[in-house]
Amino acid sequence: MDEYEGIDEIVHEPTEAFAESTNVAAFMDEYGIDDYEALIERTTSEVAGEPESGVDWFWDEVVDYLDIDFYADYDAVRDDADGPQFADWYPGGEINVAHNVVDRHAAADAPNRDRVALIWEGEPGDVREVTFRELARQTNRVANYLDSVGVETGDTVGLYMPMVPEVASILYACLKVGAIAVPIFSGFGTEATATRIADAEPAVLFTGDGFYRRGSEVRLKATADEAIADAGHVEHTVVYDRLGATPASDEGGESDAASAATDPAGAATDPVPWHPDRDATWDEAVASRPTDYETKRLPSDQASMLLYSSGTTGEPKGIVHTHAGVLTQCAKEIHFGFDRKPGDRFFWVSDIGWMMGPWTLIGNHAFGGTVVMYEGAPDHPEPDRFWELIDRHGITQFGISPTAIRALRKHGSRRTGSDEPSDSEGVGDDEWVEGHDLSSLRILGSTGEPWDPESWRWFYDAVGGGDCPIINISGGTEICGCFLMPMPNRPLKPCTLGGPGLGMDIDIVDEAGESVRESGERGYLVARDSCPSMTKSLWSGDERYLEEYWSTWEDLWDHGDFAQKDDDGFWFLHGRADDALNVAGRKVGPAEIEGVLIDHDAVNQAAAVGVPDDTTGTAVVAYVVLEPGVEPGDDLRAELRALVGEEHGKPFRPRELLFVDAFPKTQSGKIIRRAIESVYKGEDPGDLSSMENPEALADLRDAA
Repeated sequence: MDEYEGIDEIVHEPTEAFAESTNVAAFMDEYGIDDYEALIERTTSEVAGEPESGVDWFWDEVVDYLDIDFYADYDAVRDDADGPQFADWYPGGEINVAHNVVDRHAAADAPNRDRVALIWEGEPGDVREVTFRELARQTNRVANYLDSVGVETGDTVGLYMPMVPEVASILYACLKVGAIAVPIFSGFGTEATATRIADAEPAVLFTGDGFYRRGSEVRLKATADEAIADAGHVEHTVVYDRLGATPASDEGGESDAASAATDPAGAATDPVPWHPDRDATWDEAVASRPTDYETKRLPSDQASMLLYSSGTTGEPKGIVHTHAGVLTQCAKEIHFGFDRKPGDRFFWVSDIGWMMGPWTLIGNHAFGGTVVMYEGAPDHPEPDRFWELIDRHGITQFGISPTAIRALRKHGSRRTGSDEPSDSEGVGDDEWVEGHDLSSLRILGSTGEPWDPESWRWFYDAVGGGDCPIINISGGTEICGCFLMPMPNRPLKPCTLGGPGLGMDIDIVDEAGESVRESGERGYLVARDSCPSMTKSLWSGDERYLEEYWSTWEDLWDHGDFAQKDDDGFWFLHGRADDALNVAGRKVGPAEIEGVLIDHDAVNQAAAVGVPDDTTGTAVVAYVVLEPGVEPGDDLRAELRALVGEEHGKPFRPRELLFVDAFPKTQSGKIIRRAIESVYKGEDPGDLSSMENPEALADLRDAA
């Protein structure tokens, strides 16, 4: 088949005025860089005749360019005497993320002091706004609490929290005191939460009584208690009262706009379980603390966050990030890739427990920007919740996963002010987007998995109005950022990831580790050099770190994705190499099979897995969610199987194609293929505590 069928057309072409107005264009002008290819070369490689170029030049220059504030200057950009695996970035420097994202914006003479740092919307409709001054006061209270219970530099602190504004003050307070923040996804159950607590060993855990999801209460405290009982280590638990189920505080404390909370859905009826010797309410622990705290000056490589990535094995990996590294990477990407401007309002659908949560907060607050946070489900109480939220808050940058867009697309769209419905295939004249003004949007974003062309076009046309570039990014928890990222001043083809991010020396190689980037061949995405935010190692030690990322080829970071660069210079991903379906000696990514099925008018979502086969070694089994009103049947099944055979060849025609109502997904919208494959094989799917809809497993077992 044609590798680029459905995506080999430039769809987005920025206007000259828009392109010239971007932050990346200003950077190019500042340094006399003529075009995009020269920009990537200048920031990722040593250019002959240009003494100031390459990875080291860029990461040195960007510190001053983005006004990243070090307490003490670093001695060198990096020390990589031990190779790229263990590069020490900004050695000799002293810095603190909290100073950069809170303190300096809340200072008495700071212009951003009364600017809104956070706009939060709860699922029931309650809204809170928190200024930088208020955020700083609350952050300092949390820091003083951490001091009071003996938390010191290098200690871990757990955040198993609902998505409320307080998570920002907890995160930044940890950084202020030199502690290592350990965000844990609020959708995790006991086993996943206990595993992370056991590994990180925090003495302090922040949690809440719960949160709202699809109109119901989701309780956290009992799960936290069970996880602590299983894992140990936690000596102090601070419980935030979101549902009104936390015991009333016996101690009063100052309550400002940043700490006040209401319960518009009505107080919870059942109180949370309580351990008086360990538990304290938010008011008891935090509200009465002083609002001043002197932020610690820390070495550049001081650990700042421990973020967990499940990986392909299901064994969580503790990713260690530093103060200097995570700050420079997040700030760089928000400024250049998402073209942050004063007055912007940035919303990315995420939980604080996923990389994109801290990434959004740190990257925007580095510039005194405004972040929008949302508590609940994307389709509650109706499928227009996000469109309503964008309209109400004037959001300028909106990021979401492709799977979530595929789920919302089935409801159709039409943008306010448009006389005609979008001409994208499969888009209907529906009321869910119609009636909402999305004209505030300037940039769209996505990450997490490959797109299909139809859904990409729907997002671009229906949500972005055919004007907003889709900054489709790919990197990961391991770098708290992106290896690949389009620039907003560049044209786009559907589904593309543009090319390497600024300062990221990225390549595509074959199985021998030789570059195939310019030949147009499909290969493996690798990094030829480190970057400041690349994990120092894994929390569990160097052995697994080296095995996971550096063992495939010498001095190449193996990211695990299939990648390809087309003749026009656009980069694409084809899914995880470790998910590849090796059928009769030929490999294809599941996303490619799924893309063919999703292109059919009857199909809304698809998932392909590989299963053992006596003849071909591996056979494809496909599961399909149909569009509303489409009836499953043998004729449609045969048509879809034949379609895959026509596009990819007969060996890849699904041995079975099964119809289901829903796929098992995480709260962030990702399909859990591991669970689908395990159900088909009749095996134990393992830890599925991050699954939002466990009832989907029964649907899979009954699929026909």
